Amino acid sequence: MIVELEKELAPEAKIDLLLKLKAARCDCRDLPATDCERIGILGKPGCSEEEIRRIPGVARVVRVKTPYKLVGREMHPQDTCVRVGDVVVGGENISVVAGPCAVESLEQALTIAREVQRAGACLFRGGAFKPRTSPYSFQGLEEQGLRILAEVRETLGIGVVTEMTSPSQADLMMKYIDVVQIGARNMQNFELLKCVGRMGKPVLLKRGLAGTIEEWLMSAEYILSEGNRQVILCERGIRTFEPYTRNTLDLSAIPVLKKLTHLPIVVDPSHATGMREKVSPMARSAVAAGADGLMIEVHHDPDHAMSDGAQSLYPQQFRQLMRDIYVIAPVVGKQLDFSHLERVRVIGRKRKNGGTRRRAGFMGRIGTFSHKACLQYFGEAAEAVPLPTFQSIFEAIKADGIDYGIVPLENSLSGSIHENYDLLRDYDLRIIGEVAIRITQNLLAKPGTELADIRRVLSHPQGIEQCRQFLSQHNWEIVSVSDTAGAAERVSRSEGNADAAIAGLITAEIYGLAVLAEGIETNPRNYTRFVVIAREPIEHRKAAKSSLILWAKNEPGALFSILQVFAEERINMIKLESRPIPGEPWRYMFYIDIEADLESEAMAGVRAALAEKSEYLKILGCY
Repeated sequence: MIVELEKELAPEAKIDLLLKLKAARCDCRDLPATDCERIGILGKPGCSEEEIRRIPGVARVVRVKTPYKLVGREMHPQDTCVRVGDVVVGGENISVVAGPCAVESLEQALTIAREVQRAGACLFRGGAFKPRTSPYSFQGLEEQGLRILAEVRETLGIGVVTEMTSPSQADLMMKYIDVVQIGARNMQNFELLKCVGRMGKPVLLKRGLAGTIEEWLMSAEYILSEGNRQVILCERGIRTFEPYTRNTLDLSAIPVLKKLTHLPIVVDPSHATGMREKVSPMARSAVAAGADGLMIEVHHDPDHAMSDGAQSLYPQQFRQLMRDIYVIAPVVGKQLDFSHLERVRVIGRKRKNGGTRRRAGFMGRIGTFSHKACLQYFGEAAEAVPLPTFQSIFEAIKADGIDYGIVPLENSLSGSIHENYDLLRDYDLRIIGEVAIRITQNLLAKPGTELADIRRVLSHPQGIEQCRQFLSQHNWEIVSVSDTAGAAERVSRSEGNADAAIAGLITAEIYGLAVLAEGIETNPRNYTRFVVIAREPIEHRKAAKSSLILWAKNEPGALFSILQVFAEERINMIKLESRPIPGEPWRYMFYIDIEADLESEAMAGVRAALAEKSEYLKILGCY
């Protein structure tokens, strides 16, 4: 059951309440706060529910209906993110674990690890203890395999995952491994589950060969009940009557689990299909279904692999799969950022005096699309700081109040945000990175509201413009506000049910609103490109893109001569947009994006030619 405490309960009163509960033989657990502090009680308490309700400081007692208490969303409504060093599983980025089925040698492990790390995998997998159907099959290198995995981690700086098959291996796992995997055959090995629960290391729990979702979640409950909250669920297919594939991958389990549990979910299409050519299609499908990550078997010489070579991708196939996921992820609100992990590590090394985290500003409130873009780019490496205006972000960086800013630059439907181009021109800051997120707009209102009740709709002007076709079907008053989350907050505080907001789904959760209509944007191909601004780059690496502003001279063929520079140097221009020059009627400046590092030594001639042919030139950033 869940015990909700009275608001503003004094710390001394809370301690007294906990002592009373423990005296009544209640197994108490702290729960994440919602709109009040909460305590979870597991098992059967030594007193009645009515007696608990009468304890001073208790506001309400709520029964938990599911048998899995700690794993379910009733006690823990927010999603859990599992940290493995700098890697976060369950956040805004798709996490990919890759490597061979079994560790065969140091040379083999390092060869594959280098390949998968270069392609974007964030964790390396490899079996040292191999539970096989036949006792005569390769059983793994055991402790020697663990030492090889540890050497891979030390050499390449990548976390390692391996399977634990017995409680007797606990000390070895603590010594060598970052993530402990519980294989399908051991999903209900309860002594093993309790053991890894006490170890405290992140656990990847695979679904059993014929395990139901409830049985799987109850196995996770064993781990959490021992105090270890760092559990990742792994769907790897279940045994059915169909013999064509090794197992049947249950993709429907992903949305089911997303509703039932707060734990992150990864999918293993290699063991599910058992066939190399089926792995990539099912991996793409898993990401589209909402998985937080993938576990993929990769081998540089699968024909001679000592275990499961037939289901292992070649390195080039894995690279192509990662490129496909990069394209698919934004459609479902995630991303696969190949440089994210290195960026997080560099930012971590740049902590300020006293060890405080770097800070990244975004415009609006928690829950806006700008906030989501900030989380996707920085993860937990930088503290996300809400600020009231775009200019306040630039000013805060200038005054050293924050280290980075993230601002929208253009939307695929409504075009450029000219205010931010003007700010980039006026401030001595640089674009150091970018992230594009899909914008899905939704009509939100108080629970119980019907479409017929609505009289007024609030949103940011761009949100209103993006939903113009939907709004034209209704005779509602349209009100522009500073950001979408602010619109949702105002609706949540409004009297009656006449108001609605256009905003993202996350704001519905934050402000307790119901979704009346989902995906109401006119065009589903609705993306906003955000740029990251700072005084200097986070890391110094060869840039793939440059942004600049220039004014052409007031003479015939001026723009043509500028564009001719790009043509002659075989530089691909991907954006060209004109805008009036402030204070100079009928004269125009140009925004230009090119696929080149304009500040590199090789581009010195191009820079000189552009400066000569332009009246004004400013490179906004190379990234």
